[in-house]
Amino acid sequence: MSREPNEVLRRIVICARRETVFRYFTDPERFAAWWGAGSSIEPRPGGALQIVYPGGARASGQVQEIVAGERVRFTYGYDDPGKPIPPGGSTVEISFADAPGGTLVTLRHTVGSPELARSHEPGWRYQLALYARVASAEQHAGAEATVDRWFAAWAEGDAALRRAALETLAVADVGYRDDFACLTGLDDLDSHIAATHVHMPAKLVRSGKVALTQGAALARWQAVKADGAVAASGTLFIDFAPDGRIARAAGFWGF
Repeated sequence: MSREPNEVLRRIVICARRETVFRYFTDPERFAAWWGAGSSIEPRPGGALQIVYPGGARASGQVQEIVAGERVRFTYGYDDPGKPIPPGGSTVEISFADAPGGTLVTLRHTVGSPELARSHEPGWRYQLALYARVASAEQHAGAEATVDRWFAAWAEGDAALRRAALETLAVADVGYRDDFACLTGLDDLDSHIAATHVHMPAKLVRSGKVALTQGAALARWQAVKADGAVAASGTLFIDFAPDGRIARAAGFWGF
């Protein structure tokens, strides 16, 4: 897809389902979550759009088209008469498509000159990152519970229960790596966990909060023996699939 000289063209993949990503244009409260408190949108053709930036600057426009899950187009300009684009003086079109890793979001902001386009690129780079952050955070709001279930699956001694847990937690071709494993797929992972029960018997438990950003998570862990002694500790890294299951994980020992 080519870019015209007088437009900003940005593409990002948000680690969330398309319906989750799109509703940040149909729910005014969600819309404000990535623009700023007081921002609002009327999600219909002809509906008003108001953006209140955290620093107090304002922009406004009107929704021209909205197609559920596919596309939204609106006019955009600044309320401050000293700004280069007046209210409704430019057009923004955002499209949505399924993609590996989540939802492909493509933005085109058509302005009056190549200079204006270049000056707006950093702002859109930043704003779309905020959009991705809040949408993916909603999609993966259960990340902490998922991490706890992952550690519980590693501690599960019943083979049938462990396999059932892994199948709900991870994608079929899940990848896992650490100092003692380089695995792909549920069969390989399940066999490896069974072997740890024989050669490294300990229960994995989370220590501290789970850090989450853009569909990736970090969690501290401890390997606790039956007598309560801590045998090892480290950090788990997780890449989530768009539906909240684990796509890839890596264990870091002693870090």
